Amino acid sequence: MDDKLTGMRRAPEERQRDPERTKARILQAALEEFAAKGFAGARVSEIATRAGVNKQLISYYFGGKEGLYQALNTHWQAEESAFADPSASLGELAASYVRANAERRDYGRLMLWQGLTDDTAPAPAFVADVRRDLEQLRRRQEAGEFPADLDPGALLVALFAMAAAGISFPQLVRAVWDQDPASPELTEHYAQQIEKLVAHLGQARPPA
Repeated sequence: MDDKLTGMRRAPEERQRDPERTKARILQAALEEFAAKGFAGARVSEIATRAGVNKQLISYYFGGKEGLYQALNTHWQAEESAFADPSASLGELAASYVRANAERRDYGRLMLWQGLTDDTAPAPAFVADVRRDLEQLRRRQEAGEFPADLDPGALLVALFAMAAAGISFPQLVRAVWDQDPASPELTEHYAQQIEKLVAHLGQARPPA
């Protein structure tokens, strides 16, 4: 009885934290499920089991599987704003994405599944985000960070592919270095090499 009364008398802010912890567990479980099986293969019941909750809570908090997927995209964008410093050089920025992908491999796998299984037009919010990245690259090009004869769009696609190489081409990485693609040592080595590679672009001169 005393335990029940104690629970009922918890401060409002303590009670309010419970839903936040529950939502965080659901999001982590959804990330693992989507990373393992893709959006189409993921099951809400499996996500609920991973999170240790009733699957009705997923509908209540997120509106279902699609809402979960969108919430994960929003969460990634929030993390991205923390590690992607717009004032950094292009090489430093590329290296930060290499490290972020290595630290958040499930997000990378989620994106790969989407690319492999979804050939529909990208969501407008994603298009707008990419166009902002492209405009930033054009400004960097005007500032001389890479040659004027390079297509910023091609560079953007190449940078994304390079940053995700440890996730998208693990066998290639193992064949080149004979190391675990997820190892911190290899990640740091690769990040530094990508930073140098991109920095060399700023020193290159277009052919006469």
